[in-house]
This record gives sequence, C-alpha cells and structure tokens, in this order.
Amino acid sequence: MRIVDFHCDVLCKLLLDEQLTFEQSKPGALDVTYERLRDSNTQLQTFAIYIPQLLNGRLEPILESIDLFKQRIQSCEHMELIRTAEDLERCVNEGKTGALLSLEGVDGLQGRLSLLRIVHELGVRAAGLTWNHANWAADGALEPRGSGLTGKGRAFVEECNKLDIIVDVSHLSERAFWDTTEVSARPVIASHSNCRSLCDHTRNLTDEQIHALIDSGGMIGVTYVPWFVANTETVTISQLISHIEHICALGGSSQLMLGSDFDGIDRYIADLQQPLDVSKLHDELLKHYSPAVVEGIMSKNALDFLRRQLPRVK
Repeated sequence: MRIVDFHCDVLCKLLLDEQLTFEQSKPGALDVTYERLRDSNTQLQTFAIYIPQLLNGRLEPILESIDLFKQRIQSCEHMELIRTAEDLERCVNEGKTGALLSLEGVDGLQGRLSLLRIVHELGVRAAGLTWNHANWAADGALEPRGSGLTGKGRAFVEECNKLDIIVDVSHLSERAFWDTTEVSARPVIASHSNCRSLCDHTRNLTDEQIHALIDSGGMIGVTYVPWFVANTETVTISQLISHIEHICALGGSSQLMLGSDFDGIDRYIADLQQPLDVSKLHDELLKHYSPAVVEGIMSKNALDFLRRQLPRVK
C-alpha cells in the first residue's frame, strides 16, 4: 500500500510554534510527522501554506512558511520537493517521499501576479484562491454574499494555467467554483472536499460540481474532516467510504484521491487520526472494491494526474 495525501496543515502549526519540529516531533504535537510518513509508506504529501487570520494579508508569512518547509521538512532524509514531472518520477523510482507545496488562500499575494510568479519559483505548485472568507480574488464557501471571482481572480487563474500551477477549488463559493472552471483551461482539483448530498455542509461539493470536475479531468480529494462526512457524534471510516461510493457512482472512480486535512482539524474520524491509520481505510476499501480501484484511490490516480499536470523540464 502506498499513499498520496493532497492536504495537510503541518506548516501552519510550525509557523505558529517555533518549538515544533517535523522530525522527532513531541507526542501529540503533529498528526503528520516525518517518521509517520515513512512508516505509513506515504509516497507524496501536499503541504498547504495556510496563513491564519492574525497574520494574513502579507507576503512575509507565506515566505516564512516556505522557509520553514525548506529548513524543517525538505531537509529530512528521503524527503524531496516536487517541482516537475521529472522530480516526481525520480522520487517514485528512488522510494523517497515527495512533498508538494500548495498555497491555501492568496491574500498575501495582494493581487500582484509578480508575487505569484515568485512563489512559483520557490516551489509552489498548487493554489486555492481563498479560504472560507472573501479576499481580492474570490469569495469563499462561508462568505454570506456568495459572489464569484473578481477580475484579478480571473487573471490569477489564467496565470496559474501559464505557470502549470494546479488550481484548487475546495474553499470557494459555488459561484466562484463555476467561474474558476469556466476560466481555467486546465483541469482543477478539490483537494479536500466531500459530497454535499450525503453531508449538507457548504464546504462539500454538489453532484453538479462533482460531475463538472469529472467531465473536465479534475480530481476530488475525499477528506477526513468529521463534520464534512456525517452529522453524527461519532464518525466512522464506513461513513467516509459512503462518500467514495457516491463519487464512484457518479463516474469518478479514476479521479478520486485522498485529502486528509491532518493538522487542520481538532476532531477525528474514529480510528483515522494520523498517517499510520490510513491502512485501516485501505483495508476497509478492499472489502468494497478491487485492488486496482483501491490502489487508484490511495495513490495512483493522484500520481497519474500530477504526471500530466506538473511542468516538465524543457
């Protein structure tokens, strides 16, 4: 079993607590650690650059987060920053753990495409326009007015396409989601969202949105956030699998991936609290699907998508 996880918030915790380390982290501090990624056979982990409200709106915390990534995560033995499709292939062939940098909210870029190009040079390969609020680019999922992309937001998506930066729609309002899929000439992803028809949360995707992602060649990362899975006091792996089953029924079995949101949550699905627990999800999936389909969900679908979407060395 190999794992690709398209979303975790380790960098935010490192940004807020300078005493934390990614390697040999103190118990209870981080869900995702270097040792857990290695021991769980995680082939690739996406690290979100999420800037909390107190620090948001400036470029400096984004740059500090990238520096933290390079100093504390990329510096670990067998960790490799993935910038290109060639990096990905080398990482897979050499048995290393790949690390992808994603920007979760572009507030700190201040509407300037030059700053997007700078963070691209520093290794960012995916970007979501906003978190749950409104900013200069778009309205988020919890913004009451529910508007779409701004003019600068549209230009941002177009520039991401030019740079081969993958656009992430997980936190967008519905109108901004549809604006993004209209503007983007490349497939987009929902890195950590589930099905609204099964759990009525505004961060989840409607069936129409799921169909749009499937039809355009995009990807959907099912997430372990309990309140995106079910409205029950205890949430189980079986309930998470119901979301996978629903996306498969809509024709998306080859476009499913995982987006845990580890280190971004303070409540967990039962028996699914850190990377080593993902083996339990794998084993439960094998009761429902063929080994080939399960391998796709766990890692292969996401790796194939990245092979198509990451830039290639010219």
